[in-house]
Amino acid sequence: MSHASVRLRRAIVLVALALASGVTSRAQETPEIPPYSVQPYMRARFDETGRALRFAGSTPNDVAVWRETARAKLREIIGIPTMKRAPLNPNVTESVDCGDYTRERVEIQTEPGIVMPVYVLIPKEGKKPFPVMIAPHGHGGGGKLAVAGVGDNPDVAKSIEEHHYAYGVDLCKAGFIVFCPDARGFGERQELAAKERGILQQSCQWLNNMAMPLGQTVTGMWVWDLMRLADYVETRDDCDAKRMGCAGLSGGGLQTLWFTALDDRVKAAVVSGYYYGVKESLLDMHNNCSCNYVPHLWENADHGDLGALIAPRPLMIQTGDEDSLNGAGGLDNVRPQIELAHRVYEILGSPEFPKHDVFHGPHRWDSTNAVPFLVKKVKK
Repeated sequence: MSHASVRLRRAIVLVALALASGVTSRAQETPEIPPYSVQPYMRARFDETGRALRFAGSTPNDVAVWRETARAKLREIIGIPTMKRAPLNPNVTESVDCGDYTRERVEIQTEPGIVMPVYVLIPKEGKKPFPVMIAPHGHGGGGKLAVAGVGDNPDVAKSIEEHHYAYGVDLCKAGFIVFCPDARGFGERQELAAKERGILQQSCQWLNNMAMPLGQTVTGMWVWDLMRLADYVETRDDCDAKRMGCAGLSGGGLQTLWFTALDDRVKAAVVSGYYYGVKESLLDMHNNCSCNYVPHLWENADHGDLGALIAPRPLMIQTGDEDSLNGAGGLDNVRPQIELAHRVYEILGSPEFPKHDVFHGPHRWDSTNAVPFLVKKVKK
């Protein structure tokens, strides 16, 4: 390729990125792309080969056929068929009086030799069995600690304040029994290198580097563990497993989106801070945590396709209008993914979903509309 061709290609890419980000007047505001960068090729490859599993039908029967095919493929690429069942062997290790609720610490076995610690927030008032909420965490909150409102560590307390992270407590006070698990690589389940750097650190890259050559992924591990947690919920007398929802922020939104897309036991969900077009948010912003990257995923699906798999069950997508993870286009990188899912919801007779809850602010949780939504769609 001649230098002139390189310069021309580079100019075209810069203009495209400027248009995507809403910047057209000042070149210094446009991301600088090195002349021999592979990124433009990968963007073009995404457009050419991405989303092979996109829904192309028009009837409820088309949706049913598509859902079965898409779920099977997605389960395969995240490694669910490689996971091994094991007895849950639940063990309650502590019980703490937290005023309006009791906090239990429970351990369950999700695979042979793989143990998941979970905080269970149990309301003191209300009629048993309680409606259930599974509340997975994201990054930077010490795993289950922040979601369960355990802010004894000052770093966790700061994260709770900045990201409104104690949504497990909000949900418990709304009448749910809430399960706040440690995902693999977080909290008590950190691998050694992360543990040495402090409670807010995670082991996603380490786990993914070990897992992917062996046919597994961090995403698959997390989804499997949530499925096994749902199995445990079904064994508890104080839980009404037929009224079970899921809600999470950021990496917790990732877990919520995947778990709800692949498991019909979840009756309604709130995905906060993790629903956008992957080309702009994860391909262009390719310095994100490795837990976002699954081999062959983008060839098959975008976030809107995962959302469509949840239809017709109630789904709320929550977005901060200043959340940088939305990509350069901001909300304009979120709305098309909402529309992808909405088309399938319309076909199935639920055109009111997904609800898009946009609040003013950065990457954080907002209980204002999310908790009433879950109360209405799960509790009652």
